[in-house]
Amino acid sequence: MTRIAVFGTGIMGAPIARNLAAAGHDVVVWNRSFDKAAALAGPGITPVRNARDAARGADAAILMVSTGAVCDALLFGDDGIAEALPRGSTVVVMSSIPVETARTEAARLADAGIDYVDAPVSGGERGAVAGTLTIMAGGTADVVAKVAEWLAPVGRVTHVGPVGSGQLAKLANQLIVGVTIGAVAEALLLVEAGGGDAEAVHRALQGGFADSTIWRQHGERMIRGDFQPGAHATVQLKDLDTSTGLAGSLGLELPFAGLARDLYAKMCEGPRAALDHSALYLELAERRNG
Repeated sequence: MTRIAVFGTGIMGAPIARNLAAAGHDVVVWNRSFDKAAALAGPGITPVRNARDAARGADAAILMVSTGAVCDALLFGDDGIAEALPRGSTVVVMSSIPVETARTEAARLADAGIDYVDAPVSGGERGAVAGTLTIMAGGTADVVAKVAEWLAPVGRVTHVGPVGSGQLAKLANQLIVGVTIGAVAEALLLVEAGGGDAEAVHRALQGGFADSTIWRQHGERMIRGDFQPGAHATVQLKDLDTSTGLAGSLGLELPFAGLARDLYAKMCEGPRAALDHSALYLELAERRNG
């Protein structure tokens, strides 16, 4: 049994904590809004109000919070958990954060004798609940192998390189997701505007070259008009901002990513910011109607 502290118990963090506890780990949970952590109280899960209390004695600390700045503050800010974590413990950042932020955090924790893995995920709420997340892990091979054993109830861990590589893989993932959601939305709008049956076309393209998880899951969401967030549009925008910003610093031009970023930015100016990222469909439909 491993003692694991989970920081951030929202859409993704809560099912991750449940799956770890169900596998027999001793799980302590903390969330900025304590009510979300308290709702997880039960066999194998102990909610605490103070982040440092969660960190004390933990073998691993999993961070599933919103941004790199929040990760930095949680680790090193006032009452930061880095000072409470034992030497030899491991910080696993499952949040999507900038590559350089991950590398800097790892260096600072190494000075305290604490290992670090950046391990962002793909699979959304469904994958978190089912324990089938794709986990892209950056770090040393031995530390990632250890973390992979702990995270087996959460999903499949793939070691993609040194610290920061997990975030690079996640940016690649989010670029593909953001652009593909736009393509799926446009395809369905084309079918609907032309008088076709969107549901029939959705079924017909499954198994062909255009098929994908996004076509199946988000295409279905668009057809049903179900945009309750499994992954927030604001998070998609944040990751596209990070990927296009990194590309610019490397001298790369990514026109499709840039267009997707601009569309999500427009979407997130209004109330649709609170919706699932597949609600880009609504933004594009409004442009047609306008």
